[in-house]
Amino acid sequence: MSESSSAAVPGPRRTAVMTVLTVLAGAVDAVSFLTMGKVFCALATGNVLFLSFALAGEGDVPVARPATAIGAFLAGAALGAVALPWLAARGRPWFALGLAGEGLLLTLGGAVAVVRHGDAPAAVAGSDLVVVGAVALAMGLRAVTALRLRVPGMPTLLSQTAIAQLVADVLKEPRAVLRGMSDRQRLARTRWTATVLGIFAGGVLGTLLLVPLGTGRALFVVAAVVLLLAATHLAVRDAP
Repeated sequence: MSESSSAAVPGPRRTAVMTVLTVLAGAVDAVSFLTMGKVFCALATGNVLFLSFALAGEGDVPVARPATAIGAFLAGAALGAVALPWLAARGRPWFALGLAGEGLLLTLGGAVAVVRHGDAPAAVAGSDLVVVGAVALAMGLRAVTALRLRVPGMPTLLSQTAIAQLVADVLKEPRAVLRGMSDRQRLARTRWTATVLGIFAGGVLGTLLLVPLGTGRALFVVAAVVLLLAATHLAVRDAP
């Protein structure tokens, strides 16, 4: 998909796709924080803070996990920053391929977790660093993929900005919920709300998946949904 064709994707469809990706980001962070040992694989800001705690010797946070997550996230972002423009310049479906790359990396992380730990949490004697690295690499690639799609208010990986924008918008027009607003205003408020609620819903989803499935299989579920989104995007794009 080229730059121009990505911009031509209808607003509601893009909003729906980004909402699903936001939910999945929340699920990934729930899985990583609860089973990989005080680390976020999607929320890079949290890892910067964890690393600062670890370097200061407080909070019982190991240096290796947040450092691995930050490094892998940066590597994934660099991969996306190089590969996606290259694909776009050649008329390739860069968005679907970006999602496919993310899904495969999540599958890799899940496979390592299953092989090494079975149904147990993946925070065992530091051997989870490969899992952390693979998942954070996927989330770094996701960050660039989402940014290139240019859906305002929906970065999929964090909700602070969306919360601030939503609060400011509501305070500016407290009586206007969705009725009495322009289509553009309604879409913007819908996107901010979807980002905030999507992260929350994803956290709940990821936590619930962990109980019956464990770390690896929970990652398989997230990866399967990402790959399904990629396949659906290709099918819709190629439909006559």
